This record gives sequence, structure tokens and C-alpha cells, in this order.
Amino acid sequence: MPERDPTPAPPVGRGPKVQAAVRAATLAELLEKGYAELTVDAVAQRAGVHKTTVYRRWTDRETLVVDALAEHFAAEIPVEDTGAVETDLHALARALVASMTGPVGAAVQAAMYSDAGRLPEIAEARRRLFADRFRRAEPLVRRAVDRGELPAGTDPVEVFEALAALIHFRLLVTAEPVDDALADRTARIVLAAARAGELVSPTARARATGDRPPSTDDQR
Repeated sequence: MPERDPTPAPPVGRGPKVQAAVRAATLAELLEKGYAELTVDAVAQRAGVHKTTVYRRWTDRETLVVDALAEHFAAEIPVEDTGAVETDLHALARALVASMTGPVGAAVQAAMYSDAGRLPEIAEARRRLFADRFRRAEPLVRRAVDRGELPAGTDPVEVFEALAALIHFRLLVTAEPVDDALADRTARIVLAAARAGELVSPTARARATGDRPPSTDDQR
């Protein structure tokens, strides 16, 4: 790998332009060095800003990395409104595959599922990243329920977890091909399960049947 020019990048200005430059520099450092060796100083130098500029928006390395990844995946894994839940899910699954098999996706896996993944800050980063993905899946499910394509009470978290499960299993466990064919098959499986009511939240299911909603104590 070629050595990076130590000369700081030219100043990038203020506001959104600075934020974009810092996020891009964070991803570049993550790809080049991995999470363990990523520093705010190096990110600031690559972005062409002073490190105090970075700390004004991001309190530490963890929040910086999580924000950069969340913005990256929001752009790479858009939740499209195609007019039908079937094509929405296919588009989301294909975008997830493309993102996770790209350079940034590979770096994320290396950081989050290697020995570094045992670090508390990495575990928190992983939790926050998936929470952001769950939040972005909500409009897709809400639209499908409103159109009568999915049962009321379908849980966006359950839908995204089911969609991501086979993809991540192949990436992290079996090393089988992860491609558009897998994405399409996964989308069909998830759609069938959702239409059958298997991805309705426990609370919504209990309300529909008149049972007592599950409590935290029930799950212990």
C-alpha cells in the first residue's frame, strides 16, 4: 500500500463542506489503517482541518466513526419508495449486498467482527449503526402497512433483521457467494414471512389476540 502524503490537505471551509470532508477522511483512514489505528489527529490532517474543528461536532473517535458510517450507509443503502413492498424489499436487499461487499463494508466487518469488536466502543458503534438502519427501514414497512400489503403491526426491526440475516451469515460464517441472486431470494423469503404475519411485533400480536402484551419480566 503506498504511503500517504503527510502534507495536510488544503483548508475545506466551514459547515456542511467540513462535515463531508471529515466523514470522507474518516472512511479513508478506516480503510487504510483499520479502527484500532484510526486517530482524530490523522482524520483532521487528511480532511485539512484542525482537530479542534473535529471535536466541536464529534466528541470522540467512536462518535466520529459511527456518524461517518451511518451517513455512508444511508447513501449506499437508500430506502426507496418504488410503489410496492416487493420491489422496495428487492431494492433494499440489493443495496445492502452491494454496500457490504464493497471496500467500506469490508472494513466495517474487519473492525466490528474481529478482535477489535470486543472493545466496548466498537460494540456500541455496532449497536448504534444497526439502530440507524432499523430507523431507516421504518418508512418502508409503514408504507406497506398503509397500502394493505403487510399486516398491521409488522415490525420494521424484524423485517430488517430477517433481510440482513442470510446476507451477514454468508459474509461472516460460510463465505458463500453474496450477490444479487442472494439479495432477490432473501427479499422473497422476507416478504413471504411478513405477509404471513410472522414479522408482526409481539405487542401487536398480543393486542390482536386479546392476550397480555409481553413484559420485560416475561423475557428474563
